[in-house]
Amino acid sequence: MKSNNDTQTKTATGPPGNARRASLVAAAITLLVLCAGNATAGAFPFGDRTRNVNDLGNQYVPFHTRLWDLLHGQADGDLLLNWQSGFGSSFLPDYGTYLSSPFAPLVAFFPRDRIDVAVFVITLVKMAVAAALMAAYLLRLRSGAWWAAGLLGASYGLCGWALADAVYNTMWLDGLIALPLLFLVTEWALAGRRTVLSALVMALCWVANFYTAYMATLAAGLLLLARLGAAPLPWRARGAVLLRAAFAGVLGVGLAAPVLFTVYFGTRYAYPGRTGSFTPIAADDLLTRLLPVTYSFSSPALYVDAVALLLALSLPFNRAVPRRVRAALIVLVLAAAASLQWTPTNLMWNGFATPNGSPYRAAFIVCGLLVVAAWTSFAYGPPQGRPLLAALALTAAFAALASDSDVASAWTLPATAAGTTLAGVALWYLARPPGTLGRSSRTASWCLALLCCALIGQSVATTAYTERLRVARKDDYAPWGERQETQRAAIARVDAWPRYRTDPGREQTVGNDPLVVGGQGGAYYSSVTSDVLARTLTALGGGHTSRGRSVQSVDNPVVDVVFSVGARLRTPPDPHQNWYPDAANTVDVVRRPVPPLVTVHPATLRREFGDSAFRNQELMLGEKVYTLPRLRFARAGSPVRPEDGRHAVPGRSDGWRVSGTCPAGTGLHLWAPRYSGTARQAHGREPLPTGRFRADQAPVTKTAAVQFLGTVPASGRFTIRLDPEHGGFLPTDAVGCLHTDRLRAAAERLRATGARAVHVDGHTVRATLPPRSTGVAVLAAPRIPGWRCATGDDSPRPAEHRLGLIAVPLDGRATELRCEFRPPGLRAGTCVALIALLALCTFAGLRSLRGRTTSLDKPC
Repeated sequence: MKSNNDTQTKTATGPPGNARRASLVAAAITLLVLCAGNATAGAFPFGDRTRNVNDLGNQYVPFHTRLWDLLHGQADGDLLLNWQSGFGSSFLPDYGTYLSSPFAPLVAFFPRDRIDVAVFVITLVKMAVAAALMAAYLLRLRSGAWWAAGLLGASYGLCGWALADAVYNTMWLDGLIALPLLFLVTEWALAGRRTVLSALVMALCWVANFYTAYMATLAAGLLLLARLGAAPLPWRARGAVLLRAAFAGVLGVGLAAPVLFTVYFGTRYAYPGRTGSFTPIAADDLLTRLLPVTYSFSSPALYVDAVALLLALSLPFNRAVPRRVRAALIVLVLAAAASLQWTPTNLMWNGFATPNGSPYRAAFIVCGLLVVAAWTSFAYGPPQGRPLLAALALTAAFAALASDSDVASAWTLPATAAGTTLAGVALWYLARPPGTLGRSSRTASWCLALLCCALIGQSVATTAYTERLRVARKDDYAPWGERQETQRAAIARVDAWPRYRTDPGREQTVGNDPLVVGGQGGAYYSSVTSDVLARTLTALGGGHTSRGRSVQSVDNPVVDVVFSVGARLRTPPDPHQNWYPDAANTVDVVRRPVPPLVTVHPATLRREFGDSAFRNQELMLGEKVYTLPRLRFARAGSPVRPEDGRHAVPGRSDGWRVSGTCPAGTGLHLWAPRYSGTARQAHGREPLPTGRFRADQAPVTKTAAVQFLGTVPASGRFTIRLDPEHGGFLPTDAVGCLHTDRLRAAAERLRATGARAVHVDGHTVRATLPPRSTGVAVLAAPRIPGWRCATGDDSPRPAEHRLGLIAVPLDGRATELRCEFRPPGLRAGTCVALIALLALCTFAGLRSLRGRTTSLDKPC
């Protein structure tokens, strides 16, 4: 005899083949639209228009390249530590943030120089899977026409949030997949089945991308409450459902703890990002984003095509749907949409922190609920008469609002009118009983074709428009090409890690150049860029963008000696950006003798930096190598006095000169972190380098790095000409004259007293020190939390830090030094995961034992 649960499941889903057919239709339409839309826009890989905008080019493609290197055994470091970026950075938080999706390893099947294509394919696969899962969930929610479930599944996979926001934030697409999966979990909780599988699904979603999984979990909980409110169940039964769902949810999150804990601590020790306040958008802009061919970075992308929108709007008027079901879904959809506009609930969706970007990252929740509402209205019987007319009237009202909205385009109203007309006619015919006037099987086929045309046409137009406008309004980066090929080949010829580092250079293509072209540089861009790295490189004269989370390579001889950079690539500015079209087209590799990764310093080495980048470099080096001249600032020949220790240089102003006296032949370096423009020596016949500075003032999102302007003339007097672009400020000690002979002597001393041999194995460093070494051994890597070191036979202890680097006291007895890195939170997260796994196995065992006992107790 079958149980009630089995009967309910069969009734809800219908024939098992329907779900497969619906999923295939949803996935096929999604893939078709995405390829057609990108081809229409001429976007990569169908055209020359790059897709690598913002973090897609700066972070996601480079991190997938790092994953390729790991999977093929070619990475410097391992899953715990990344030696290529930031002079040594914790990698597990980056993995949990960007690469923990089960689809990410697909990059291994592509050539390394086609990671751009691999990420695009992964994007297509994720969106198709999300559409397929939503189609399957809709049939699980209520039986109905499989082709309709397939169309609405595609409506979800091609929602505005996916096309406008998530398509270039690849890891967010795992949230698009998580939402229908967690909706399925709510159905299993209602049926009292598959608790163990529910916990495993929850764990998979949270591991894949915890950020969007958190949003999807909230949405699934709200949907469960709405379903319970509409179901005629006693309170005790409702409480049991909630307990089952909570039990599975807690265990699932617990299983994901190793990733979640390491990401949490990585974020805790990261350089602070931007803080801001939330401002809701106008109501007409909010409603306009429901329509096709609209775009705005700072508004929620709520677009669902005309098919889903008409069906969702018909739900309040469709009396074929039970009143309690209608009321529960209407309240849920309206509450979710309104929650995006209210500051407390908006913060709740975003994890109680204002995002460093668009505050409407939970818009896919509203899109998913709209599709659920659309299916509910259709599955109880296609809307006819009054419900359909009401939906058409509401769509017309939204279109009228769009005529005055800044987020609409010239194509919004035509696309809305065309798609709505096709969908409206098709739904009207489908609502007629079979055999009536105008209703036949052939007509039904034509109606299905009209619905497909409405969905595909609007979504292709929206995809193409979004791709074009996104590149026009955001920073974009070139895909892999000749520039990266040349850099990677040059680095491969000189790379000798860990004997010394090879830096890809300051003129970067993307913020994570070392991950793309190789080497072990200082550049690094991540949401978890460590605070100690950012502050250390800034104190040494380094530049940054993205409010300090994208640190740049510091092209400075002293910094190279300190961090054991024995080879440095110097390339022209990226021609794709067209910042400096007059830059020379040369690629050089600069070699210099440097100390090993582990050096020995006096015990009196200071722990804190001062205000001058040049003095800070000397502190870290341990020698005086700069002359800081007294500077004279003038404009049009008239002296300019400093105010508050700095000189203001207005943008687009002429005649600025900075002059002073230094020993002849010393290297002239300009440190102007808040200046935007160019600088070069105003005299000398030989070609002199031009310093190019890019910075802003308020808010400070990027600062400029210290730069070399040539050597001081034989007279000892120098004059620097400033050509400000946006202007800014120069500190009073902006110039440092480097004595290269002193630097060579310092490097030789550190090499003579440093480690005799250094071995790096993944996240472990072992060094052999000279006998009777005293003072402090310094490992040229930022002292991020998680490093433990020991000398001789001593037990490892948390490493000390000196001026931001790893330091280990020496007593003259030990000659062996070993340091090991373990990301903070990994051990605690593993313990929590083991406890959750034990609880889940115990529950499964008891459930199985109870089932056997019940079977034995049954009469023969």
